[in-house]
Amino acid sequence: MLRKLSLALAVSCATNGMAWAAEAPLSTNTDLVSVYQEAVDNNADLAAARAQYGAQKEVVPQARAGLLPNLSGGAQVANVRTDIDQPASVANRSANSYQATLAQPLFRADRWFQYQAAKDVNEQAALQLSATEQNLILQTAEDYFNVLRSQDNLASTKAEEAAFKRQLDQSNERFDVGLSDKTDVLQSQASYDTARANRIVAQRQVDDAFEALITLTNRQYNSIQGIVHTLPILPPAPNDAKAWVDTAARQNLNLLASNYAVSAAEETLKQRKAGHAPTVDAVAKYEKGDNDAFGLSNPSAFPQPYGGPIEQRTLALQLNIPIYSGGLTTSQVRESYSRLDQTEQQRESLRRQVVENTRNLHRAVNTDVEQVQARKQSIISNQSAVEATEIGYQVGTRNIVDVLDAQRQLYTSVRNYNNTRYDYILDNLRLKQAAGTLNPGDLRDLKRYLKPDYNPDKDFLPPDLAKAAADQLKARP
Repeated sequence: MLRKLSLALAVSCATNGMAWAAEAPLSTNTDLVSVYQEAVDNNADLAAARAQYGAQKEVVPQARAGLLPNLSGGAQVANVRTDIDQPASVANRSANSYQATLAQPLFRADRWFQYQAAKDVNEQAALQLSATEQNLILQTAEDYFNVLRSQDNLASTKAEEAAFKRQLDQSNERFDVGLSDKTDVLQSQASYDTARANRIVAQRQVDDAFEALITLTNRQYNSIQGIVHTLPILPPAPNDAKAWVDTAARQNLNLLASNYAVSAAEETLKQRKAGHAPTVDAVAKYEKGDNDAFGLSNPSAFPQPYGGPIEQRTLALQLNIPIYSGGLTTSQVRESYSRLDQTEQQRESLRRQVVENTRNLHRAVNTDVEQVQARKQSIISNQSAVEATEIGYQVGTRNIVDVLDAQRQLYTSVRNYNNTRYDYILDNLRLKQAAGTLNPGDLRDLKRYLKPDYNPDKDFLPPDLAKAAADQLKARP
């Protein structure tokens, strides 16, 4: 009796008839948005980025402190020993005092520009944190769909192994009744052994993909929801590379952060130049102590016979004019010029890279759109080719190598189709990240196309393939 090997039959064998296809533990499938929320709550890299921003934003109050009043207090407790030669005598007296000093900067150009630079650094740090948070959205999607990609790859590899196993069994039966020679059996055995080895590797890749998801969220997963084949495959909107590049120039978070880096470098340069400028401070000082304490620094003002407590109040304007500091200020100015040039060149390099990535990703999405449909049609054509080759093998017009090659091409087309589907999803998200528009709502949009009861062993193929292949065979002249 003629035995056709259809893709649907191979999938059925892979999911139901093989002892090694153990059923996964029952659990509620986790969806993409839930994984993202767990990543937000538990991702160590994001927590580190938030802590880093918490530290970096303190540069603003630290720089502002240089423009605000400074109040300090102090006390002195001393013992004064006086030796007098004529007449010979020794006197020990205490010399105690305390003081408070209030200083208000009136003109500190260097500190003002330092404060402006600190505000730019703070804005840069905030944008870098936002870029890290945005990158977590993409990383979550990449790790999530890599799990689905590896599961679909495993499912197709199982089906391929089942197909080659059936072909091996058929070759043995034909050899036993004298309808084929030993070469057919050996060819079938070799293909089956290769498929079995590939299935072992595919299983490891599934485990590795789940490990990446666990590392991202610090949570264990038994299964996740898969994407349905009815996901709309549409070109980017607008389908205009220039519009995407213009959006990226305005909104790309890393590019915006680089603008603040340049501004901070410009303010730092001004700060270094201001090192040549004079400074003016208002100082108020209050001191109180005994005569001995004040006499230590100004003995002529307080004659020794007077021993009562003394209060002293001082109001002053202090002018300081830098004249020469060993070349330090000039060197710092040269350094700041170089730092500014460095940040400007880095910004330009980043701008070019953003433009390149945006254009490339726009092309990639359009290519993915065309490829998804082409890959799906390739599965249909290869499935028809397998069945036609099987028929030819049965009647003697094709040999076993033709059959095995046709089956191998079929499952290669299956993997290419699924890979292109996931490439389309991720390239869309990468394009939005490059343009600076990626947000958690994009994951919620994808959630609508997730299947809660997704079973990779059955759902890795579009449900209408079998009918499409049958129709294609009937349509042959």
